[in-house]
Amino acid sequence: MNKIFALAFAGSLVLPGIVFGQKKKDKPEVSAAELKKLAAAVAAHPDSLSYHEEFIKAIGIDNPAVVVQYQQWMKQFPKNANVPYALAATYLEEESPKAKPYLEKTVALDSTYVEGWGGLWTDAQRWGKFEEGTEYLRKATEADPKNAQYAFYYAEGMRDKDAAKHEAMILDVAKRFPDHERGAQALYWLAVRGKGAAYQMKIFELLKNSYDPAKFSWSSSGMSSYYNLLLDENPEKAVTLAGEMAAKMGEQSQSWEKNESMAKALVAAKSLVAAGDANGALAQLKTVNLPWYSSARDGVQLLKAAAIALTSKSAAYDSLRMQFLKTPGTKLFAGMLSYGQQLGKSATQVGNETWKLLQDSSKQATEFSLRNYFTNKPASIADYKGKVVLLTYWFPGCGPCRGEFPHFENVIRKYKGQPVDYVGINIVSSQNDYVLPFMKGSGYSFTPLEDQEGRNKGNLNNGQAAPVNFLLDQQGRIIFKNFRIDGSNEDQLELMINLVLKHEA
Repeated sequence: MNKIFALAFAGSLVLPGIVFGQKKKDKPEVSAAELKKLAAAVAAHPDSLSYHEEFIKAIGIDNPAVVVQYQQWMKQFPKNANVPYALAATYLEEESPKAKPYLEKTVALDSTYVEGWGGLWTDAQRWGKFEEGTEYLRKATEADPKNAQYAFYYAEGMRDKDAAKHEAMILDVAKRFPDHERGAQALYWLAVRGKGAAYQMKIFELLKNSYDPAKFSWSSSGMSSYYNLLLDENPEKAVTLAGEMAAKMGEQSQSWEKNESMAKALVAAKSLVAAGDANGALAQLKTVNLPWYSSARDGVQLLKAAAIALTSKSAAYDSLRMQFLKTPGTKLFAGMLSYGQQLGKSATQVGNETWKLLQDSSKQATEFSLRNYFTNKPASIADYKGKVVLLTYWFPGCGPCRGEFPHFENVIRKYKGQPVDYVGINIVSSQNDYVLPFMKGSGYSFTPLEDQEGRNKGNLNNGQAAPVNFLLDQQGRIIFKNFRIDGSNEDQLELMINLVLKHEA
């Protein structure tokens, strides 16, 4: 059962990451005789979670009879914590609000039942009760101090509460569990979310030296992030890292060989730009094809612009403007301001020209009429006319959504009293019971709307995934889409909102 919680927690952190809304499951077709046989197996072996799982799958978790049957078994086996937990675990996997009472029953029967405390933590996230969740994790670590999974979860939960304590606890997890993926995962997140490139590089080196990337998947992922960081900070060292990884990563060696070639090309391009060889630099940069999620993409675009600027500053400026349309970023915009200044353009002119490009490429968002959970009345895009709108698709069980919300809040709260609004469309109606408690418990400021299955979403289509984000202007046009915000790029969202807010159509 640990796998359920591992996936749930990983989903709450990893970026970029999306999850998909639940699909309706076909009702099982099981004969009465077969169901009776499965029930008898549970009654004979109430400790066996696998027998419970088979029975619940056969009868159907949405079948009212399953609750009746488990109420009977809980009376028959009043001291067996596995009985309520079996039902709770299935509800948890279904992301159902029905899980909590059975989880509470589980830990009441057995306070050392670590998966029960872990389940209560997972469930608490969906209710927006984050402090309660932290306490459940503490009890999980007390129930099983040797459990690397919950030791990591508890330590990571300190991140926004006490930075020094968080770092100490994470390093302790890595020290206590040198042979466990959770130790590698702990260092991975400490590095990825660390403040400042120097600190990040220090922790990435610790990760590489403590957990062999060829053996630990989180260390392998960490080396990819480290490589991207080095492309920006020290491309020569990126060459060395890629060479080391190519020599030891087995099936992944070929991709690391490509990384080594790209890093070498980047080093060469920088030297060629410094030497004034525009064509040579651009030829090298043609071979640098980073994935869309690479943190080094903007740096490569800026180097490309520097090469172009050797022959035409105007062309360099235009190259950054066109890239900004695809992937808006503060580094790109700073480059645009710099080249704009060299061309005699003020910051206001650069902003105006950028807005014109954004406006020309915008499309009117497909209208909707969706229930507002607060008012129980329909809401539409037209209701937000005159406001800049951050629109996100989410659902209470979505870990990546919950991971992104605090960063949205950090930005949105800067616009209090200004015509900026924040809307979240819940794509899983079966989790409706979570929504209002989640809003109250979390204190988040978005207006929750309920999606309608089968509606025509047009150009606001999320592909049944979450989180998927859009930024609309005062006329309801889509200006930005498919962006993600975390602790490293809150300033990007602020820049995007400012560009729209200052250029009301």
